[in-house]
Amino acid sequence: MPEHRIEDCELCQSPGGEVIWESELCRVVAVGDPDYPGFCRVILNRHVREMTDLSEDERIRLMHVLFGVEKAIRALYQPDKINLASLGNMTPHLHWHVIPRWRDDRHFPQPVWATPQRAQAPLRRAVDGRHLADQIINALRTR
Repeated sequence: MPEHRIEDCELCQSPGGEVIWESELCRVVAVGDPDYPGFCRVILNRHVREMTDLSEDERIRLMHVLFGVEKAIRALYQPDKINLASLGNMTPHLHWHVIPRWRDDRHFPQPVWATPQRAQAPLRRAVDGRHLADQIINALRTR
């Protein structure tokens, strides 16, 4: 299998969603999935494949952001569960999915990438990106 080149990397070439917060290390983007309001990705700002390719300090800082995003989503949306996933099989650029889940969402209890379990889920209130960014910033300050 040929090495994945940076110019071929979707997350090197585009933000990967609506950027709602960014530092020199990473960015947080809103996915914009109406079935999963609050669904975000935490994306490293340089092309790295695995967590162990980062320095210990970078791993700690990235996890600090990931946990801050989780905390903000929990405060704003009160989901029944948060799923954290770092797969990278399709896009081998280090990124984490932070997915709010509800017992009555379209895929529960399966992953959001599985076959839906129900045709529709209840409409959930969307939170604008600025408010979500403010919550993320507050969560990062309190850690």
